[in-house]
Amino acid sequence: MPPFRIWRPYRSHPPSSSSSSSPFLPNSLPPSSLPHPLAQCLADPTRATINGERYSVDAHGPPPFNALAELHSALHTMQDRYFEVWVGTWPASIDWTGAVLGMHVAAVLDTLSRSADYVMPVGGAGRGGSGADIGEGNLGEGARVENEINKYFSHELTYYFGENAFSLRQQAYDDMLWVVLGWLEAVGFIKGHAGRHYAGGRWYGEQFVQPFAHRARVFYELAAQGWDETLCGGGMTWNPNLTPYKNAITNELFVAASVGMYLDFPGDRNASPFWRTDAKNTGDDDAGYDADADGGDDGRAAGGDGFIVPPLHRPHLAAAERAYAWLRGSNMTTADGLFADGFHVSGWGRNGSVGTGKCDVRNEMVYTYNQGVLLSGLRGLWEGTGRRGYLEDGHELVRSVIRATGWRDGKEEDGGVWEGLGRNGVLEEVCDSTGSCSQNAQAFKGIFFHHLTRFCAPLPRVPRAPGKTYAADAETAALHRASCAGYAGWVARNARAAMGTRDGLGRYGMWWGADGGRGKEVIGVEGEDYRNEGVNGSVWGGKWDVGVRGGDEVVEEGGEVGPRWDWNDRGRGRTVETQGGGVAVLRAMWEFVWMYSDVQC
Repeated sequence: MPPFRIWRPYRSHPPSSSSSSSPFLPNSLPPSSLPHPLAQCLADPTRATINGERYSVDAHGPPPFNALAELHSALHTMQDRYFEVWVGTWPASIDWTGAVLGMHVAAVLDTLSRSADYVMPVGGAGRGGSGADIGEGNLGEGARVENEINKYFSHELTYYFGENAFSLRQQAYDDMLWVVLGWLEAVGFIKGHAGRHYAGGRWYGEQFVQPFAHRARVFYELAAQGWDETLCGGGMTWNPNLTPYKNAITNELFVAASVGMYLDFPGDRNASPFWRTDAKNTGDDDAGYDADADGGDDGRAAGGDGFIVPPLHRPHLAAAERAYAWLRGSNMTTADGLFADGFHVSGWGRNGSVGTGKCDVRNEMVYTYNQGVLLSGLRGLWEGTGRRGYLEDGHELVRSVIRATGWRDGKEEDGGVWEGLGRNGVLEEVCDSTGSCSQNAQAFKGIFFHHLTRFCAPLPRVPRAPGKTYAADAETAALHRASCAGYAGWVARNARAAMGTRDGLGRYGMWWGADGGRGKEVIGVEGEDYRNEGVNGSVWGGKWDVGVRGGDEVVEEGGEVGPRWDWNDRGRGRTVETQGGGVAVLRAMWEFVWMYSDVQC
């Protein structure tokens, strides 16, 4: 295999910060409690040099920037302004975007958990715990951080009961798979947080691992019924209520969810709501997923322990491998290396016929999230198989996305010219510049940055399950690290652009690149923009308009634009979905700085 191409990092000055009351502000945690050399730099940013270049902080300019504090502030705004504890959800969200928001919350909690080094006393201080397990002077700070984490975890727990699980079971297969990824993310946070901060004891959140895992399994097995080999030689169908449409997002989600179930699913002993786990799959070796492949006649998996489906279940990994092989060979990528949206089957349904039976009518529409979800799947496939080609495919996709935003050789191109997925180095949806983005599209960029962050986490040097998962050799780990470090400048560029869309209430807007894109058209875009406009007609076999209502509420741009004009007030304006995008890109910036900046003070 050829080595990864190493990108030269882009070096930029830190952006400005808004004030925030946060336990993650500089100096709120003792430097020794942050297990990273960035701790001293956060306390005094004027001392920082990153990748050998010293930050210059203008004494007359904005205050020093603190990425972790900004992330915490964005999360606080999302939960304080949009989440309602009494109903256990974000009422303005729709079912699938709610699942994505839950995923973002769990991911940020994991980041906050890893940002500070403390151990809670067994039994708690004053209740049989001496507090000696917490470093001297750190008890109060550790308790403050723990209290913030518990506050937002309680929202995640409340959402478990507020999520409309019954409705989601009746929806499209991609909607079901968002549920799977969200609860697997929550399971990973719980296990990681308990292991880091409750050595020798138990955190109350651990009791929810099994309920969360159970929901993930139920929705995975429902969604797996969308795998179909009667058309196109395989692949997931998007929506069972419409004519066959095999799209990128559903297949990418199936790859990511399948390998996530292999690596992160802790097993499930709960047979509810159905005893059999193979409602459609029959043991056929060609099926997309066979829940009973290693199981007995009663539907329980072999191996004991009472598991309905055990952890590290090989059929999950096999399903991910098979799905990615199909996707890679489906001709769904454009000449620019980006995923088009999907395929219709020509002639299907005519006089009861399957038509050509082939995926031969491609929808050329390109969305940002279609370039992101697969990254988690490829990272997981590498860990499950040890084959480096999966990582190389992932890096190739990331670089295609970055190029399509007009980012070249560590800097943004000037002029605001549309490059295919953005301009001036900033990621953008086609609908951004017209203010016509639907509720669906408003979630897309945050999804991309979430999965990019997962993909670029350092590779493990020790297998988490010897014999069933793999670790990276020194060369592969170093190449992956260096390649991802090269993306950090681009991630920071997008985070700064997103921060520039905040209003006085701290709410993030949709069009991050508004400053550089005003008055510039989006050119060369073809395809059916059904995620913003919905579908209705014979090609689709019915009507679908989930999340598209309100997307056409565009403020006319005619007339004189005054000094108070805000491009992000058009259309749906600032919403919980756009706030989720801000949370995800701020988290990505913090994680990339944490993981890959060579920092000296």
